[in-house]
Amino acid sequence: MTNQDLPTSPADWSDLTPGHMSPRERVRTALSHREPDRVPVDLWAVPEVWQRLQHYFGDVSRAEVLRRLHVDVRWVIPDYVGPERTSPDGFRVDHFGAWRQEVQHSFGTYAEYAGYPLADAETASDVHMWDWSRTEYWDMNSVQSQLDQLGAEDEYFVCYDVGGIFERSWGLRGLDRFLIDLAWEPEVACAIMDRMTDLYIANVTRLLEAGAGRIDMVYTWDDIAHQQGLFMSPAMWREYILPRHKRLNAAIRAFDVKLMYHSCGAIYPLIPDLIRELGIDVLNPLQPRAKGMDLPRIKTEFGKQVAFHGGVDLQRILPHGSPTEVRAEVRHLCSVLGRGGGYILSAAHYIQNDVPTENIIAMYRTPREV
Repeated sequence: MTNQDLPTSPADWSDLTPGHMSPRERVRTALSHREPDRVPVDLWAVPEVWQRLQHYFGDVSRAEVLRRLHVDVRWVIPDYVGPERTSPDGFRVDHFGAWRQEVQHSFGTYAEYAGYPLADAETASDVHMWDWSRTEYWDMNSVQSQLDQLGAEDEYFVCYDVGGIFERSWGLRGLDRFLIDLAWEPEVACAIMDRMTDLYIANVTRLLEAGAGRIDMVYTWDDIAHQQGLFMSPAMWREYILPRHKRLNAAIRAFDVKLMYHSCGAIYPLIPDLIRELGIDVLNPLQPRAKGMDLPRIKTEFGKQVAFHGGVDLQRILPHGSPTEVRAEVRHLCSVLGRGGGYILSAAHYIQNDVPTENIIAMYRTPREV
């Protein structure tokens, strides 16, 4: 392996010049569908990858990893100050009430579902009487100190992840049961989604008020597709999922922020609705190997209406390709999705621990000219 593939020390990154735009200006320019000095970049990774990168750069902090990789985007997370809860079987309860257990596999650890607290709910009243998380469980004022620290480093583009309505809701009920609910008796499923939407609206409103104009983009999500198609019919999505996202987005639009929406999988059939009905500014993650997700075609058809975030292949190129292939993929995506602006380069989801360090370095070290 050559130094071009994997720098022998962090000092070898000194040849990557900062550019003449600030990170925030670079991303804002791209999202206004104009070409910045270079395509902006974001970093999503599982904890094991963060640890490897921190070690590679000399046992530094995560913030220092982002600086060394010239990442333009930063994410703020309000401190959770609510109760620490356990399920009746002793499993950890996450901040939104789902039951979780840590599961080991060959590459790391994941928090899998350990059960579903609303699996036995029979009516909307059962849902409303459940011990829901409350917006007071998050200290939104804690975001201000994060913003102050970021501002002392540079002018970054700052994002907040508010959550997913369908996905976190079925996580309280069980996916199979939830989809059957929507098909046959939607009362319970809709009550869960309504309560989740209410919580998100309260959270995002409080956070954006606390951020005082310094939050640039809010991220909402729902995995509504798999590798080959949608989890449900477009008609079912429009009837049950879309209206609740529209209600959440209306609350977000009361503030001067951009909106990014995420769904993995083959979501090509719903892209027009995501743009027209939800009014999103950015579509993520552009899973390039899912059915119908032809990125040049999507850029041609929708690139003037929406910007893109993601796109770097996590199914073959990053985990199994060579650094040379990774660099070629980055250049290709910058030339296709970045032409005319409208693109933030990132992996097509969190970088997993089966991705070699040299491929991660190659991804961020490749010049990102259009």
